[in-house]
Amino acid sequence: MAYKDLRDFLRDLQKDGELAEITAVVDPKLEITEIYDRVVKKGGPALLFKKIRGTSMPLVINLFGSEKRMAKALGVEKLTHVAERIESLLDSKVPTNLWEKLWMLPKLLELNAILPKTVGRGVCQEIVVRPGEGPVLDKLPVIQCWPKDGGKFITLPLVFTKDPLTGKRNIGMYRMQVYDNVTTGMHWHVHKDGAEHYRSLGKGGRKRLEAACVIGSDPATVFSAACPLPRGIDELMFAGFLRQSPVELVKCRTVDLEVPANAEIVLEGYVEAGDMRMEGPFGDHTGFYSRAKEFPVFHVTCMTHRKDAIYAATVVGRPPMEDCYMGLAIEQIFLPLIQKQFPEITDLHLPWEGSFHNCVVAAIRKTYPGQGKKIIHGLWGLGQLMFSKMIVVLDHDANVRNMREVAWRTLNNFDPKRDVVFGEGPLDELDHGALRDFSGSKIGIDATRKSEAEGMERPWPEDIVMSEDIKKLVESRWEEYGLDPKFLA
Repeated sequence: MAYKDLRDFLRDLQKDGELAEITAVVDPKLEITEIYDRVVKKGGPALLFKKIRGTSMPLVINLFGSEKRMAKALGVEKLTHVAERIESLLDSKVPTNLWEKLWMLPKLLELNAILPKTVGRGVCQEIVVRPGEGPVLDKLPVIQCWPKDGGKFITLPLVFTKDPLTGKRNIGMYRMQVYDNVTTGMHWHVHKDGAEHYRSLGKGGRKRLEAACVIGSDPATVFSAACPLPRGIDELMFAGFLRQSPVELVKCRTVDLEVPANAEIVLEGYVEAGDMRMEGPFGDHTGFYSRAKEFPVFHVTCMTHRKDAIYAATVVGRPPMEDCYMGLAIEQIFLPLIQKQFPEITDLHLPWEGSFHNCVVAAIRKTYPGQGKKIIHGLWGLGQLMFSKMIVVLDHDANVRNMREVAWRTLNNFDPKRDVVFGEGPLDELDHGALRDFSGSKIGIDATRKSEAEGMERPWPEDIVMSEDIKKLVESRWEEYGLDPKFLA
């Protein structure tokens, strides 16, 4: 099912016992983070704080903090169901006759039905506040996440911009440090599309880039803003695909942008070329503080919101956190796209301990010598996987999501001289282990089984595996043994 807005999702979470309402007065400075951190690490529910010191607006957090809630947010029972829909579209061939055209018709209609559409009005504009007319950012329950953060940060924003040269829309999720009632930072990493729009200002003869920040929308749209979509794919079209219904947009009041009509809060404004300010430090998803650096300043020209708006937030830090489950969804949903480039890949995992960009574990169906190294180099050249500092390649029968098995196979299978590949290239801006910003060294480990064609001078051993008939026998007699059933699982 598609959720029409944030509160529709919250009603469903509450019905399923996946939402806890907290009526005690809490402080947005650190206290909310400490509560959330304890809950998310135990697989607990989403949290709706009803009374926050300094504001009358409620706050919701941990919306995506379990695999079950992440799937529910996308309207499916399992995340792989979204991947199956993508795979079905990718496998569609060009029709050559009438029957094939008729067969393709439902898929074409599905694609046409997911395009965003503009409507005349939206609940996101029930209240309109301009600077000087009352509290703007001061009205929001913006949190300070960690003790050494540079201040309060908007942590779950959907930032809308248009390329100054082409007019093409981009939506990204970039944290925003609140400086005062009407200005924030705009944390655009150098590799992000938002940063590219900002760099393009001078080329187009413009000095000002309009932007809109949406806080609180339907979960599929929020998730789409965080996805590493291939260049040229509209985030709102992808959200429509996930929702199986179009995202309705309404024109902003003070900037030439359209935003989801179902949003809770919208901050309209602009950034200007050369207008930079120190932003950070910030406790980041790596589990370490990212250092303070200069980033563009976002100036608020207007805030619109629902009459009873709910502020949506998240906190990142040492995993597991809420963003880990968003990352899990991304790796499973986009696997079919990766497999179109590399059909031999059977599974792929970005371990939470690697903060997504530090490690990739891939399983392949190997058919020729050197194929593991081919995949290492190929993944380093594929989209945001270019940031991967370590890539480990295993055989197709490995469980890449079981890190104990990954370590067992890797440490036993690889030969340092034969199987390790070193390289250099782009790194994520948050990678603090590199000597310099944005680039550094990388390592690939081909831990697949090796053949004589790859230099093996002795036979490769077989894995130790118990026979299926003995497994079934033991399972059928377990109660007779008198052992605790937990050992049977």
